[in-house]
Amino acid sequence: MIWQYILIFVILLFISLIVIKMRRKDFHIEINKLIQCLGGKDNIIDSQLNLSRLKVTLKDVTKVDKDGIQKMGAKGIVEIDNELKIILGPNSKQLKKYMADLK
Repeated sequence: MIWQYILIFVILLFISLIVIKMRRKDFHIEINKLIQCLGGKDNIIDSQLNLSRLKVTLKDVTKVDKDGIQKMGAKGIVEIDNELKIILGPNSKQLKKYMADLK
């Protein structure tokens, strides 16, 4: 009887791990999409992280695809001169890390 409970526990644990793996975002793909929406790697001068906001300084703001960034899950975009402040939520730390690795 105890082995049945152990078997049920193992099956539930396995299903939980599958669900968690499916929900995890692939940040390498996300960062590539974000860089494309920002006008490419050459268009990015600097990026800074401030809590849930990613502040990006750009050479040419007209190359930015704001709709594409919003479709990625951005909660908001603020444009000031040649800077964009993108509100990404908790994923901003991971995305900033991958952006730093690309430079």
